[in-house]
Amino acid sequence: MPSQLKNTAILALGRGMVAVYGALGDPGAKLFRKSSKKDPYPLYESVRAKGELVPTRLGLLMTAEHSIASEVLRDPRWGILSPSDMSMIDETAYTADGRVLVNPLKTSFLMRNPPDHTRLRKYVGGWFTPRALRQQMPAIERVIEDFLDRAEAKGTFDLVDDFAKRVPVQVIADLLGVPSSDHESFIRWGTALVSSIDGVRDTRELRLLQDTLREFDEFLGGLVEHRRREPGDDIVSELVAHDDLALDDLIATTELLLVAGFETTVNLIGTAANAVLGHPGVREKLLADPSYADRVVEEALRWDPPVQYVARVPLEPVELLGRRMSAGQPVMMILAAANRDPKVFTDPHRFDPDREDLGKHLAFSSGIHYCLGANLARMEAAAAVRGLFRRFPGLRAAGPMSRRPSPTIRGALHFPVNVGVPQRSLAVDKN
Repeated sequence: MPSQLKNTAILALGRGMVAVYGALGDPGAKLFRKSSKKDPYPLYESVRAKGELVPTRLGLLMTAEHSIASEVLRDPRWGILSPSDMSMIDETAYTADGRVLVNPLKTSFLMRNPPDHTRLRKYVGGWFTPRALRQQMPAIERVIEDFLDRAEAKGTFDLVDDFAKRVPVQVIADLLGVPSSDHESFIRWGTALVSSIDGVRDTRELRLLQDTLREFDEFLGGLVEHRRREPGDDIVSELVAHDDLALDDLIATTELLLVAGFETTVNLIGTAANAVLGHPGVREKLLADPSYADRVVEEALRWDPPVQYVARVPLEPVELLGRRMSAGQPVMMILAAANRDPKVFTDPHRFDPDREDLGKHLAFSSGIHYCLGANLARMEAAAAVRGLFRRFPGLRAAGPMSRRPSPTIRGALHFPVNVGVPQRSLAVDKN
């Protein structure tokens, strides 16, 4: 069967299985269905009510328990599902000269187990230490103020398109040494790659993914060659300097940093800002004490994390809750549900930045795969929320917030807001 015809048949079969199993009440099938209107938290609670490890017709186990998710994520006997096991369809894309293109969501260190994971992660780890990131704070704040200036000029703007997307792209692009003229392409590539996290639904989405990988590869190939000739103080220059790093790994690492550094922070900024708008008491505390933004962001990570769930497989036979698990048997850990586990968090469904159990969430995973960019995401999001409400204390929604349809990545797709009376105008009035 030709590859395109085979892919079409498999995609149709997969959608049909999810629909049928979902109609029969299977929690796994319900979880994987895309919907921008679905509130996933009642589903997560139904999984919790079914037990600590819940089997599904899709061949995996699911858990909403914080203790189980934490145990599995920290246990070195558990690892990442092999990329070859993640999709039945052929997503392979090629360059004009026949080289297979890398997909950062399948082949980067994010999807590797030790020793490859350890080796590849260390090449960029130094850029994301708290000390290194503190040096970036003045630049991040300048970026935020620049986009707030533009938002103020508009009066009504889209919090996602005009702000939450722009800030992290600018920051990660600067770290990578990417010129500002290519930032719009970065947004487009990052959006397309993240949209493929849940798997492509049809041949149109498959072609979009393959075309994106080709464009991204061509751009990065040119950037790598430029940095070989003219190295700078950026991540790509440092990666190029390592002669033992294969080109595919260099490209996959760079692409991963864009996708992870962009998408997680976009959704975190949107969620945190929306939470502030929906909780007047939180807004009052934030306006009285801008440093309160750190707690707001941390609670947003717990309350409604950007990444809703992750999967792990035993790398060898293990026992979990008295159940004998064979190597390769997947367990889906619903991080968003673990973050609302009543055994760990008091009144877990309430947004409360003052809670004592604030830092126990698993929004950034745990163990060796703990998010490399967690400190950067926290720092960017807190600075964005702090700057947004300092500049626009009367910020208000100007329309309904629409959510992305992805069951894996949760966040706002569009969110129209109005600046109200900007702080600078208030200052003029007082004088």
